[in-house]
Formats: sequence, structure tokens, C-alpha cells
Amino acid sequence: MSRDHVSALTLSHFRSHRLTRLALDGRPVVLFGANGAGKTNVLEAVSLLSPGRGLRRAGPDDIARRPEALGWKVAATLVCAGRPHAVETRAEPGAARSLRIDDKPAPQAALGRLLRMLWLVPAMDRLWTEGAEGRRRFLDRITLSFDPDHGEAVLAYEKAMRERNRLLREGVTDRAWYGALEAQMAEAGARIARARAAAVARLEQAAAGADSAFPVAELALIDPEGAAPLADAAAIAAALSEGRQRDMAAGRSLTGPHRTDLAGRYRLRDMPAAQCSTGEQKALLVSVVLANARALAEDAGTAPVLLLDEIAAHLDAGRRAALYDEICALDCQAWLTGTGAELFAGLGGRAQMFEVGETGGASRLTECEG
Repeated sequence: MSRDHVSALTLSHFRSHRLTRLALDGRPVVLFGANGAGKTNVLEAVSLLSPGRGLRRAGPDDIARRPEALGWKVAATLVCAGRPHAVETRAEPGAARSLRIDDKPAPQAALGRLLRMLWLVPAMDRLWTEGAEGRRRFLDRITLSFDPDHGEAVLAYEKAMRERNRLLREGVTDRAWYGALEAQMAEAGARIARARAAAVARLEQAAAGADSAFPVAELALIDPEGAAPLADAAAIAAALSEGRQRDMAAGRSLTGPHRTDLAGRYRLRDMPAAQCSTGEQKALLVSVVLANARALAEDAGTAPVLLLDEIAAHLDAGRRAALYDEICALDCQAWLTGTGAELFAGLGGRAQMFEVGETGGASRLTECEG
């Protein structure tokens, strides 16, 4: 199995980093240092090498280093299927983010066909107990890892839905106009629902066949009423048509894949994830990400890049050691952050270690022996 990885990374005026350069050999990457030193900023930069707005979902102007606000750039060499690709994404002040792959302008969807990437950040520790929107984003990142075209279907659906919602708010009653938009929503929505269902089924398969120290999470897709989401274009179109009056009263679309939720259960204890302890909830999340990574490694012949921010939080020493062993068994490049090097002692020489500190108001990285 060839290992897809980031082999070089340069950050220029990216949040706390004035200029940071890393040379990497494909092993896991550990970033340790005090809170606020700039560890997560590195992971955010790497996350922008995948489709979307990155792990913080920040706008381009929010990323620029202060007080200079000169714009920012992330440049990287990605080794994919044994071939290097030069990727550069940047934004000038007040401008949209741009992307170049191998020195040619490219859409963000192209990144999903180069490097698969998964992440866990501390805000996701509350995934099982907070609103459905965060779980949908988590689900769609998983689905995108299996199906790079999933993002385009989501964008097409959301574009048509925004226009339909505008008509609803304005009280427009033109049936033909609604019919055209609902047909677009139904076609894209059916693609979204099928891709999500296939991703969840693949996760369950990967989790069932794994020997892991992490508990198995039983996953299900449900709509707000607790039923299975509609996955047929004709059924979605009919539901949208029948719900126009209700939707007009609400001023928004109340039916469709934008309302889907991801339900999780701790299989061994037969308990909803939301009712589990904090440590169990974190372990279930790690379990889902590891299942996702195993499935991609089996299906694509290479494991995804993993971004695991403050991963040691809520994991005891035994589960930390098990996680590191599973990462190495996957033969993947994982980026891990934590406050102290001792949290990663279980990796030994199997990782590149960098201490993150601050000099002159800017983050600096110093490579250490593992």
C-alpha cells in the first residue's frame, strides 16, 4: 500500500505563523506545545488542502495574520499514488480564496480526488449532544471521503433550496417555478441520500471486521420525525410539492436531506451516544474515524491523512497507546496535537515530533527527536 501524505508545507502570514516551513517523510506528525502556540493553526492549514472551508470553517479574511493583514498563502507538496503534486491556496485581503494544483487554476472539488482527509477537533467532542447541523457536516465529510462528487451534489441542492426559500419568504405562488426548483432539489437530494447511506453502510462494515480497542458505534440516518430519509427523487419531489403551504408559513423548506440527522449508539451497552460518558463519546467518535480510515485504505489502496487536534483529551493512557498503534497499522500520515511530548510517548520513533512555541509574536516549530 502506498502512503498518500503531505511531504512539504509552507505557511505564509497564516494566523499566528509569519513563515513556517516543514519537510515531512510521511510518518505521523506530532505538534506539541502550550495552548495558543499555533498548533491548531497548522492543522487548519493542512485541512485547506481538502475541499471546503477547513476544520474551522473560517472565511479568507479571518485567516490572515494580524496586525499585518497582508493576505495569506498555504503551499504544499502532496504525494498521491506515488506522484508529487504542487498545491497552493491563498487569499489576498478582501478577495476570495484561490487554488492552484500543479501550477494550474483548479476547483476545490479537485482536491478530493488527490488526497482524502479526515479530522477530529475538540469542538466535535460534543457532536452527539449538540444540534443536528454539526452531525450533518460530520456525515458529509465522511461521505465526501468515499465519493468526491458528493460535494457537488450538496452545492447543487443548497443552491436550489436557497432560491426556493426566497420564493417561500416572498409568498410567490407560481407552481411552475416551484416545480423546476423542486425537481433540481429532488435529483440532487436523492444523490445525497444514497451517498450518505452507502457511506454509513461502509463504516458499519469496516467497524464490524476490525480488532480495535475502541467501542463500535452503531449509526443510523433519520429525519426529524425519526423515520429513514427519503432517497428516491420522485418521493422527495412529491414531499416538497405537498409541503409548500407548510413551508411558506415557516419561510423555509422543512423536508429534504438538509434535515437529516446522524444517530449514534454504543453497541456493546445498547445506549444512545448522547447518554454515554464524555470519555465514551470521544471513544465512539475515534471509532468512527478509524472505521472510515480503514474502509478508505481497503477501497482505495491508501489510507487518508488524519488531523487529530488535542486527541489525548478524554482518552486514558491505554486508549492513547491503542490509537497510536492503529494509526501506524493503517500506515497513514496522522497529524496530532497536544500540550506535552509525554502524551505521545507511545509513538516512540514512529513519528516526527515538532515543538511549537513563539518568537517575536510569531509561531515557530522546532523538530525534536522522537
